[in-house]
Amino acid sequence: MSPSRPPRPVVHAPARPATPRPKPPTSGATPAATRPTSAAERDEARGGTRGEAPATAPVAPARPVAASAPAGTATATGTVRNVSTYSASGRRLSGSSAPGAPATSAPRFSVKIPEVVSRTSTARFAERARARRRLARRQLAMIAGGVVGVLAIAWLLFFSPVLALDTDQVTVSGAGSVVAVDQVLAVVDQRADVPLPRLDTITMRDEILDVPGVRGARVMRDWPHGVSVTLVAREPVAAVPDGSRFALLDMDGVQVGRVDSAPKGLPVVDVPVGDKRTLDAVLSVLEQLPDKVLADVKSVSARTQDTVTMNLRDGVRVDWGSATRTPLKIAVLDALRASKAGKDAKVIDVSAPELPVTR
Repeated sequence: MSPSRPPRPVVHAPARPATPRPKPPTSGATPAATRPTSAAERDEARGGTRGEAPATAPVAPARPVAASAPAGTATATGTVRNVSTYSASGRRLSGSSAPGAPATSAPRFSVKIPEVVSRTSTARFAERARARRRLARRQLAMIAGGVVGVLAIAWLLFFSPVLALDTDQVTVSGAGSVVAVDQVLAVVDQRADVPLPRLDTITMRDEILDVPGVRGARVMRDWPHGVSVTLVAREPVAAVPDGSRFALLDMDGVQVGRVDSAPKGLPVVDVPVGDKRTLDAVLSVLEQLPDKVLADVKSVSARTQDTVTMNLRDGVRVDWGSATRTPLKIAVLDALRASKAGKDAKVIDVSAPELPVTR
């Protein structure tokens, strides 16, 4: 009986390092020279001949550790990744990490977010009370500032000399020949250095109307320091005998002056003393006469309001009648004086303008 063969020892193959697998050849078939063809070759490839045990078991080589490499670089163990952590404010908290590196716990950062509303009712009531107080203080400050601003503007306009009246900047126009300008300026001078916003122009106008010869007046502020006074003078239209002198009357019958002799170019009016209706009729006729005709009138007389008679400077007498229909009478008078019969006439009667009479 043949001796039994001892048991075959078990041989473990050494561990292969993790390397990329090579691509298969493009020819499609593995070359025959690289394949083990016999049992001896297979045993030799396993580390010994059949039946012989190795002295020591082979030790598996250590797994290679990837060295540090820049982020994004491919290594044998993988690709290094750059992972960064940022806080809510944008601050960088941690750097990059690579596969295979020892795991380290990233530091924890907490961002404190202020609470908008308190969590308890007591705190909320306190916040509301503080908000109301802040709002009240803000409103009070705004009101106080507005009051101070209004008071400052009021003082600037009504009490400061910024807009005070300067008497050198007062202008008077329309005085005519009968109004004394000095008396008008004396009324204005009483308001010297008064701020224009406080100037009472109504009272000033009433005082100017009391000046002799002033029929109407308008007072206007001339900013920032002046005053403009526009007058309507009572121009005399007739001279009425008054004793040894003559009283000058305007169209309203108001006396605007007294002179010793009748002014040249001003008609002398002869009416009954105290007869206002007759005087008004004469003055109404003189007011409506054109300047050319009025310059030819030497005197006017009337016993009643319907018997107005005018004496022209060339000696012609014109019986006017009443003050009615004066425009038509003026046209008839001009036509008659331009005609041959009117030039030779000494009396022209236009009291009935449709039927004028010349003598």
